Amino acid sequence: MEKTFRNLVKTDYPYLCGGKLLLAVSGGVDSVVLAHLCHDAKLDFAIAHCNFNLRGDESDGDEKFVVDLADHLEVEVYTESFDTLNFAETHKISVQMAARDLRYEWFAELSSSTQFDYTLTAHHANDNLETFLINLIRGTGPEGLTGIKKERNEVIRPLLPFTRSEIENFARKRNYKWREDSSNSSDKYMRNKIRQQIVPVMEEINPQLLDSFAKTQEHLQESLDLVEDYISLLYPKLVQKDKYGYSIDIEFLKKVPNQKQILYQLLKTFGFTEWNDVYDLMNAQTGKMVLSDSHRLIKDRKKLLLTEHNEKTGNKQYNLDREEDLVMIPGMGTFHMSEVDKMGQTSQSCIYVPEHKLKFPLTIRKWKKGDFFYPFGMNGKKKLSDFFKDEKFSLPEKEHTWILCSEKDIVWIIGHRADNRFAVEKSDSKILKICIT
Repeated sequence: MEKTFRNLVKTDYPYLCGGKLLLAVSGGVDSVVLAHLCHDAKLDFAIAHCNFNLRGDESDGDEKFVVDLADHLEVEVYTESFDTLNFAETHKISVQMAARDLRYEWFAELSSSTQFDYTLTAHHANDNLETFLINLIRGTGPEGLTGIKKERNEVIRPLLPFTRSEIENFARKRNYKWREDSSNSSDKYMRNKIRQQIVPVMEEINPQLLDSFAKTQEHLQESLDLVEDYISLLYPKLVQKDKYGYSIDIEFLKKVPNQKQILYQLLKTFGFTEWNDVYDLMNAQTGKMVLSDSHRLIKDRKKLLLTEHNEKTGNKQYNLDREEDLVMIPGMGTFHMSEVDKMGQTSQSCIYVPEHKLKFPLTIRKWKKGDFFYPFGMNGKKKLSDFFKDEKFSLPEKEHTWILCSEKDIVWIIGHRADNRFAVEKSDSKILKICIT
């Protein structure tokens, strides 16, 4: 196994030889073997151990064992203690998920603060199979069936090609000591049930189960790569980036096969879980939306709009005083105000207003229901909601619309239309130019 590991490092992970590595060591046989293999391969590494305080004195014993192992191998060791149960309860997640989140968050912080290049974990082939079965039972997309990635975000898993029995046999042959986690014998956790009850039956049916599974995963990954290549070809015709997020062309999407899988591949990283609702949006009424924790997918006529959740800026407002030539507004731009001799060319980003009609300070705020204005070039007033409808504004466009007001009167729907009440006349002597950049 030692020779195979060294060859694996040379062929698949040559960058580990010159890197500064952080090894996640629990004290179990897998991570102990990884530590010894890295030591024998003369890799530059330190050890990191998490004490999750879930098994009382046993957890403290694991920590002492790992510290002694680091001393034996003459490498640096970092330890951290967590209140895992409290974290799980606070975040309303399982204890196992809490331990995972705490572990990887600490590894990332440690790597950043001490400048480690990579973090190595001791996941092996059996872990990979168990993860596959967990995802299969819970329900998953194609990615969940490809198992544990051998590397992701500077986290490397060099023991994935090895089975649990190979690792344990190697440890016994070398007379390595390790710690047994008593919770592994409990059927409280799904992974343990799969390991103790399901996998043995599968291995009885197929003694070469892990080899067959590895080949199946390889085929699945190749199929997924093919799907991703297909998505890459469609992407430029299907998706457009705009200032609020992304838009997906529904009409084009409906012309290509496998629309549901395409949508899944496009949106899988944005946290959506109600995928049937996502697919139904293609035929829904304008304004319908599906939410994830971080994003919204909105049906807008012939497009699906993907945006982040709108910030709560509805009650925010800013003042523009006469003495101020320049005011920066977060999320909008910079206002420039200056006095000019005569009116120039107006545009969406620049208007001209008679100073005597303005009452300072001017107010910049988000539009709200019931707002109305007198559109320049038109007779009579108009509700902003009707203006948005006529101009075919999408929901994100409406949410990001700001207005410039003189007391209660709208002077300018910023970036769109000026109010006729504040039009410049020939008799006006003092004219202000107001622009946003």
